[in-house]
Amino acid sequence: MQKKISIEATSEEEALKLSVEKLHISADKIFINDLGDNKYEALVDVDLALEGKRYLEGILSAIGLEYQIEVRRNGDDEINYVIESSENPLLIGIRGKTLEALSLLIKNLLGTYTKDKLIVSLDIGNYRANRIRQLEILATKTAKEVAKTKVDAKLKPMNSFERRVIHEKLSDWHDVYTESEGEGEERAIVIKAVKYEN
Repeated sequence: MQKKISIEATSEEEALKLSVEKLHISADKIFINDLGDNKYEALVDVDLALEGKRYLEGILSAIGLEYQIEVRRNGDDEINYVIESSENPLLIGIRGKTLEALSLLIKNLLGTYTKDKLIVSLDIGNYRANRIRQLEILATKTAKEVAKTKVDAKLKPMNSFERRVIHEKLSDWHDVYTESEGEGEERAIVIKAVKYEN
């Protein structure tokens, strides 16, 4: 559900001005509903999926790239963007850093328009899909080794997206469990063997 607030003002123009200040959203994206008695309701009026697409198009056009953006909605709370461009490696960056930065920008933008939890994902040239496959293989292989040897294994540091993939892949395993350790860029997953009482 998109954000809405109640405003007291002497006119619709003043209500709009106050709404822009409170919501930190431009006036063209706010609809003002006059409730009477100097009371107004300000509603954010945007198509989230389309707004995100326009934002990405602005960035890619400014860089001067040829691109295609596909938008997929999954219910009301999930939007997936897939970009194919003439310069996929540039947009992905080293170890996916640029892709992560673009993902964060688009999540933050769309988060300003809604009060509900919104899942927003961005993939460029199937990098994320391929990375998920690699991480799932790594998780399974390492978990089997930990279950067999009963020796904990610490994986190399990963970003939050990559750690979530590992956690989810191993969430239903009974003989191992996962924990994140460390701070910031050094945060890593440790796969641990479940210790059974004799």
